[in-house]
Amino acid sequence: MKLRIFAVLGIVVLIAAAVLSSSAKPLVPEVNFTVLQDKGKQSNIKTTALRGKVVLVNFWATTCSTCVEEMPNLIETYKKFAPDGLEIIAVAMDYDPEAQVRTYAAKAALPFKVALDTDGEAALSFKDVRMTPTTFLIDRQGRIVHKYLGKPDFGALHALLEELLAKPA
Repeated sequence: MKLRIFAVLGIVVLIAAAVLSSSAKPLVPEVNFTVLQDKGKQSNIKTTALRGKVVLVNFWATTCSTCVEEMPNLIETYKKFAPDGLEIIAVAMDYDPEAQVRTYAAKAALPFKVALDTDGEAALSFKDVRMTPTTFLIDRQGRIVHKYLGKPDFGALHALLEELLAKPA
């Protein structure tokens, strides 16, 4: 009888462990972004360097009408939450020409980092992003908290940002 109880308990523990591990938030992939700078220059930033910050990684394209439509919301979000530690990286897809991305970023006065994914490796590393916009919300521990396909509900996003930014690193 005791053996049977232990066997059942063991199965319950294994099931609980499987459920908990499958619900764990995945870590952000290790990616090196090529960030546009003024005067045609570029710099690099790795996702590992962003640990300790809450980060939105937004995959977009200048030819994507929904992406262009959501940019004012991203700007507003950045201005509201950057003082609390939010970082936004807008990653232009590999088919978006650098000159076109630079022109759009300057015209729209994007206040956050704009990166190029010239070889498509960043999109591939983030679970093979193909649809734009696709946005990933990453917590201070480097875990992907939420993936948004299309334009996010910015009210709900802001509530989640407030929660994440209130937590210590």
